[in-house]
Amino acid sequence: MYVLLYTILAGLAILPLFLYLRNPYFTQELRYTVTCILLGLRINRIKRSKPFYSMLDCFLDKVKKHPNKQFIVFEKSSYTYRDVDKQSNKLARALSQHASVKEGDTVALFMGNEPMYVFIWLALAKLGCTAALLNYNIRSKSLLHCFTSSLIQRELRGAVEEVLPTLREQSVRVFVLGEEEEKCVTEGVNTLSSSRIQQASDQPLDPQLRSKVTLKSPALYIYTSGTTGLPKAAVITQERLYMASSMQAISGVASDDVIYIYLPLYHTAGFMMGLTGAIERGNTVVLRRKFSASNFWDDCRKHKVTVIQYIGEIMRYLCNSPKKDNDRHHKVRLALGNGLRADTWSEFLQRFGDIRVCECYGATEGNVGFINYIGKVGAIGKEHFLHKANFSYVLIQYDTEREEPVKDSRGFCIKVPKGETGLLVAKITAQAPFSGYANNQQQTDRKKLRDVFVKGDLYFNSGDLLRIDHEGFVYFMDRIGDTFRWKGENVATTEVTEHLIMVECIEEANVYGVKIPGHEGRVGMATIKLKDDMEFDSKATLEHVKTSLPSYARPRFIRIQNSLAVTGTFKHMKVKLAEEGFNPAMMQDRLYYLEDSKGYIPMTQEMYHSISDGKIHL
Repeated sequence: MYVLLYTILAGLAILPLFLYLRNPYFTQELRYTVTCILLGLRINRIKRSKPFYSMLDCFLDKVKKHPNKQFIVFEKSSYTYRDVDKQSNKLARALSQHASVKEGDTVALFMGNEPMYVFIWLALAKLGCTAALLNYNIRSKSLLHCFTSSLIQRELRGAVEEVLPTLREQSVRVFVLGEEEEKCVTEGVNTLSSSRIQQASDQPLDPQLRSKVTLKSPALYIYTSGTTGLPKAAVITQERLYMASSMQAISGVASDDVIYIYLPLYHTAGFMMGLTGAIERGNTVVLRRKFSASNFWDDCRKHKVTVIQYIGEIMRYLCNSPKKDNDRHHKVRLALGNGLRADTWSEFLQRFGDIRVCECYGATEGNVGFINYIGKVGAIGKEHFLHKANFSYVLIQYDTEREEPVKDSRGFCIKVPKGETGLLVAKITAQAPFSGYANNQQQTDRKKLRDVFVKGDLYFNSGDLLRIDHEGFVYFMDRIGDTFRWKGENVATTEVTEHLIMVECIEEANVYGVKIPGHEGRVGMATIKLKDDMEFDSKATLEHVKTSLPSYARPRFIRIQNSLAVTGTFKHMKVKLAEEGFNPAMMQDRLYYLEDSKGYIPMTQEMYHSISDGKIHL
């Protein structure tokens, strides 16, 4: 009997070693499995709850649970959960009384990161409205394309006034958040003054004001650039908002954590993974207007930040900042984000200490995502049996030159074997819906692939090329089509092209992204054909791109050719041009570089080497 007991005990003692040898990620896999099961049960309870339990209700529960806990810390001010609740009540009443905002309306927010952004969103939610989150960098035609109903605009009034005539035609009301009541001299622009807001009652609003909101109701419109070249409003339903907000829970963020949010709140990352994720957890948000490499760690130390968000470029900026003796003196334990290159990842950990990096992947409008819960450097995620059971995704062969999936003899797509690169597609189901873009059925349909493996099936086309290795780790390889990323933003080549050909001297333009050593993403470059008997007008080109495009979308390099190569279907050929890049030695064509202080100037071999070596920063 004792021999049997000792044998059992010995077996139990070596069981962890056996499991580790079979699967070195067993502990992380087990923890992730338990987290997903618990989260799944909670979300299912929310889906079945009556009346519907929204993210606003989640916030109100946190107000009841810890009213005096800090929710937002911003510059020299701080707001408790109760403070934010009362401020949003005041705003909701002011919007209802003075702007006639009511359930079912869509209100666009055109403003930067500040507490008022959060107050307004909560106020709109309390009125049963949908918030459209506008990128405050966009201008003219792009900005006009975004407006669907009402606009609440702050400090960026000049950008809105450019398109006011068209807004008036569309009956779009514009309200400027002002410090005091002022008589607007511009027709179509009204003021919502601070005095009117503060005079309103801070008492709770009647839930019946949002009684028609359901799980499938749009909670947000978040604008994303795509192949059309103009921002498209991705529909974020209440259900999708909950799913994205759960990323903090999956990553191990707790209610006593302090999260640092400097990414723009008009982005999915800043708003859904950051702000509403913090609400779901009930933690404290340190909010900053915009990223600052020089102040980043000082802010983290000052506010005892434990969780940070990032995009790949941010980590590179931090690694490139001057080294200090106190680089490791902070309380940050977790970094959550996407787009982190393997070399920057390793350098970041080596310099700033033992910080768990939780890399993830997903598109604003997409129906599938991944998370690297293991922490393997370079991977954007890892496959998991629970994930595969709920989301039917696959990598298929894709012809990058023809820009279309490869088909077999029967006309169906072909799965790529493990270890090879393919286009990520995900089956559209009730469990994994694709809500598409608001008022844009054409672009919604373009993101769908039909008859992928059998007649009648329907898949979401992610537009991304990924690779999955034999251990199930997922790696991002590239983006396809007319969009590339630079400075953490999507750049649509067709939009840039449309603006370039408006310059008097340019007849035709082909825009694409080129890689820069040591940088994530691709920087914009354009190959152009000039009109007959005209020379390149660098000054006019500079003035036009400055007024019509955000800084990240402006081509940094312009190449001039006598004619632009096209395919048999008259599509511009980009691959060869992108491979040749901006190296003057690779071409006989004239080449120009956009220098911040001088505009477009002739590109030299010396400048090329300085950019490649990092001496000239882009």
